[in-house]
Amino acid sequence: MQKTRAGQHVEGDRIFKTATVGALALLVFFFVCLMVSLATYTNVGTLWKTLLSAEILFALKLSLITATAATIISIVIAIPAAYAISNTDFPGKNIVDTILDLPIVISPIALGAALLIFFNTSVGQGIEKHVTTFVFEVAGIILAQFTVICALAVRLMKSTFDGIDPRYEHVARTLGCTKVSAFFRVTLPLARNGLVAAAILSWARAVGEFGATVTLAGATGFKTETLPVAIFLSLATADVEKAIA
Repeated sequence: MQKTRAGQHVEGDRIFKTATVGALALLVFFFVCLMVSLATYTNVGTLWKTLLSAEILFALKLSLITATAATIISIVIAIPAAYAISNTDFPGKNIVDTILDLPIVISPIALGAALLIFFNTSVGQGIEKHVTTFVFEVAGIILAQFTVICALAVRLMKSTFDGIDPRYEHVARTLGCTKVSAFFRVTLPLARNGLVAAAILSWARAVGEFGATVTLAGATGFKTETLPVAIFLSLATADVEKAIA
């Protein structure tokens, strides 16, 4: 009887392992097929010629600059915001936590439309007039990317702070550290891996951001043309090889 049960367990484990590995293999095969289809659509000469064109180089440079700026701003704001949510109790905390999820669940195009509508209000027009212009400008790209990735950065940093035992900070306080010095000398170094992961994922998401960017900053060649916008413009003109590059 025990041998029969043991055999059933072994067979069940084998089926479970086969199912999980099969799901992983199917997913990898799907993405490999996509990459192979792109790689075999055009030849290497055309690919390099397109990649080295002035338009693509401009889009690449603009994407790197704006994504880096948006990521730096997001991380600088996400660290204290995530720490506050993770370690501080205050009235309406659940509401605030829910509001921070909105940029994640709302379509980027809808976020871009909301930004565009905001800058049509009296407050938004005042900012455009007295601070800087965002609509159809490079600053609008950075703002759109920031709006999309800030909540992601906060969520990743919050998960990191949630995983750090508060006793480390308490011990530092008993040894004479202030709240600020305990945060910078103990908590933040412990959150280093999470901080790096948040920065990388936020930056990658900013580079690929399209919906909010094209809605707020537009799709003007050699002005607000990031890499995703360049793909959109290439497909709009039926230049498929440039889009693939």
